[in-house]
Amino acid sequence: MGSTTEESERRHIEDRRKQSTPAWSFYTFFGRRRLLRRKREEEKLGSVDRYSPTLLFFLLLILGLNILDSFFTMMIMDLGGMELNPVVRFFMKIHGDKFWIWKFVIVACCLVILCLHRRFKLIRTIVILISAVYLLVVLYQIFVVSHFVTPIWRFR
Repeated sequence: MGSTTEESERRHIEDRRKQSTPAWSFYTFFGRRRLLRRKREEEKLGSVDRYSPTLLFFLLLILGLNILDSFFTMMIMDLGGMELNPVVRFFMKIHGDKFWIWKFVIVACCLVILCLHRRFKLIRTIVILISAVYLLVVLYQIFVVSHFVTPIWRFR
């Protein structure tokens, strides 16, 4: 009889590791896990709570360059230029000056997808490549604006 009393008083706790961590939880923003520790987790493409500062830098760089690209695109369009990207041109026709909101949302959603799949080596290359392309586009736009806009101080 003593064994049944012990068994009834013993807590029955299920292994918490059987369930995967939800994608959106407290640990999404305040978790401590930075690396996958087990080979099995890597094979399943498990997730971590925090991502590397380098990845954060490149994702924020792309978002910032995206905003600058939209700003300079509007400036160049005001100077008589045209948008070369057919997708952006389509959104400009539909939404006018508010096209940058849609552009920002689309790029941000794509960056979230890239971030979630950051374990693939190709993703790192893609993020760096996108950053470089955006940087070149923004530098080109700065060149265009600076050479085709007459500064006010030249009139004096």
